[in-house]
This record gives sequence, C-alpha cells and structure tokens, in this order.
Amino acid sequence: MKGERVAQLELLLLSHPEGLRRAEIARRLGVHRSTISRYVSELNEYIDVFEENNLIKINSDKNEDENIALSIYESLAFNMSAEVIAQNSEFQNPHLASGLRKIALNMRSYAPKISDNIVQLSEEIDKSIQKKSGNSKYNTILDVLIDSWVSGRIVKIEHKIDDKKRISEVAPYFIGFREDATGRNPISVTGRLRHTTEMITIDISTITKAIILEQTYTIPDNLRPFKMPQQDNTYEPIDVIPLKIKVKEISAINAFNNLKHTTPNIEENDDSFIYSFDVENSIELILRIIQCGSSVEILEPESFKKKFCKTLTEILAVYNISC
Repeated sequence: MKGERVAQLELLLLSHPEGLRRAEIARRLGVHRSTISRYVSELNEYIDVFEENNLIKINSDKNEDENIALSIYESLAFNMSAEVIAQNSEFQNPHLASGLRKIALNMRSYAPKISDNIVQLSEEIDKSIQKKSGNSKYNTILDVLIDSWVSGRIVKIEHKIDDKKRISEVAPYFIGFREDATGRNPISVTGRLRHTTEMITIDISTITKAIILEQTYTIPDNLRPFKMPQQDNTYEPIDVIPLKIKVKEISAINAFNNLKHTTPNIEENDDSFIYSFDVENSIELILRIIQCGSSVEILEPESFKKKFCKTLTEILAVYNISC
C-alpha cells in the first residue's frame, strides 16, 4: 500500500512527464529534500521511476492507469468547473489538487490542452496552499473531521464562539457548505452533540483542535435535512443563580445547552473542568444535573447544593430508598 507522500509523488511525476528536480518535488510536497530519495525508492516498487539529467521521471509507456474517458463536451465542462472551484474555494485543499491531477491525467490522450490546463489549476492550488500558512492547520483539522466521519467515531473539538474557547464532543453527520436565508455559509461540520439529541453546526475555521475519540456512532437512516440550532428567546428566567460546577466528562456540559445561562467561565484542571456561569434556577436545571450522573458535581452556591440533595432524597423516598 502506497503512503500518502508516495502517492502524491506519483501524481506529480505523471502530470510532469518531462520530469522534476528533487528540490522542486520537495517544495511541492512540502518536505525536506533529503527525504525525496526514500519516496522515489518506495514509488519504484510500484512503477518504473528513473532519473535523467537530474530530472526524476516516470516511464509513461508502462502507465496503464488511463481508465476514464470523458467526451470533449464533458471535458470542457469539467475544465470550466475546475476553474470556478480553484478560484472561489474559501480554503484551498491539497486533496482538491490531487483529485484534479488524477482526472487531468486520464484526459491527456484525447484532450491534451484541457488536461494541461487542469494540471496548471492544480499547481495554482498547491502554490496558494504554500503561501497561506493558515491553510495547513485548517486542512489538518478538516482531515481529522473527515477521518472521524468515515470511521464513525466521535470527535472532540476545541473551537471559539465570540472569542471564547468551547469544547464539544460531536458525532459528525455532514461536512461541507451550508445554505440558508442569508446565503452560503463557510465550510462547516454539522452533527449531534454527544449525550444529547441536539444538532450543532460549527464553522471549521473556528476550530483550533480536533481529536478522534474511541466512542462510535451511526448516522440515522431516516436523517432529515437539519438546520443550525436557533437560540430560543421566547422567555426570560425569573430566578437566576451563579452556578459553579466540576465537570469530569466534558460532553456532559451539553446537557445545559437548552437552559438560559450566561457564557461560562472555564478553568481547566488535570482531570476535570470548573464551569462558572449564571443560570436559570428551575426544576429543569436540577433534572439536567441528575441527567449528568457522577460526571457533574455542584460546588457553589451551597444553598442550591442543599436544594439539589433535598430533591434527590425526595425522589429516593418515592421508591422507599434511603441514602
């Protein structure tokens, strides 16, 4: 099985039959020149690679990968679409450049001019990626989200809302552009918040870190189109308390999303998080904390802690169980 860099090297050489120098290959792949010899050796295990006049080339006579045949009309339409994609993508992606090269190579025998143009577009995308330092981190996070979606595993995301850090554990259902009444929104990930039925949409450019967890999920077969959750402003809580809780499992905080509360202040410890925020003092708050089980511990205020324990005692009494 070819590694990712080796596969990228193959595409580069196939799209440049005249050959490329090692320094140029290293620049395009974003690696040190000293590693190119290893990639060439690995690629040589699959196809015939040789060096001539300091140019590394592929023996095109042995390349039999041309298995897509578009009509000239289809080829021209694809070319025009590729130009739109290359010029208007919010963040250029190396996989886009790689995919364009693959299709361009299959056009070379019957539409060489269009093929050359698409290869040029893929190189412009590569150059754009190299010029913009932010693209590298963005694309790395996008790859993690795609891996999470393909493997069906929950992803832990650190992202920013109003310049404040938030941590969410999400089951990704959809990755891409969203459209609503305001028009097309930035590329985002939409999915279900862990331990809830709530859907959330996160702009990928606001994500600073993404880690795939071991917990798995499945996308419902009857999933319907979803919209970004809207804040419910139909009422204002009458009673509000300054709540301080210790959260041992970060996804448990999702249980509070539908309650009226201020933006939490978060302190991170070795094995937990301390959340402080003003929240509605209602039976719904108590039920949400019960829902979290041992993952959430009330620290302050003392009066609410006593009220919570009293409620638990009354619930247990219904079943003739004492603490």
